[in-house]
Amino acid sequence: MIDDPDLTARAAQLQGIVLDVDGVLTDGRIIYTDDGHELKQFHVQDGASLKLLMGAGLPVAIITGRRSPIVARRARELGISFLQQGADNKCQALDLLIKGGFPDANLAVVGDDIQDLPLFEHAAVSLSVTVPNAHPEVLKRADCATLRAGGEGVVVDLAEWILRAQDKWTI
Repeated sequence: MIDDPDLTARAAQLQGIVLDVDGVLTDGRIIYTDDGHELKQFHVQDGASLKLLMGAGLPVAIITGRRSPIVARRARELGISFLQQGADNKCQALDLLIKGGFPDANLAVVGDDIQDLPLFEHAAVSLSVTVPNAHPEVLKRADCATLRAGGEGVVVDLAEWILRAQDKWTI
């Protein structure tokens, strides 16, 4: 877990979490079948941890540059209604989610690639998080990195850290 008093104080104030998909909730690989279907692999523990966050009153959003029925299905299964796919501009996508009821301040954003960097600077974002296997520029600019790599349960440790910081960890 993250052992930085300033970052933990920011985590205590978070009102929502914004996640990228490829490279964060997945390992970043995309598999295409011969008949043209796309396959992605999600970590089941991320799903359980996302439900813990939402159950503690922290809404979760997914913003991804790609469009995938698999991502829509995973969001539905987890009860994530704040979803923007095909986002060429992730800041504009976040603005749309905010207009749709997502919190407008004290957000954590978790991204791994250069397309996620503008979100790190968005006015609503107070904590930028990446994964250890992120693009080098993202690693330089993020406030912190998770212990687990993309697709390996990134949200597990992050959720526990945030919920502990907010005195909402009940396990």
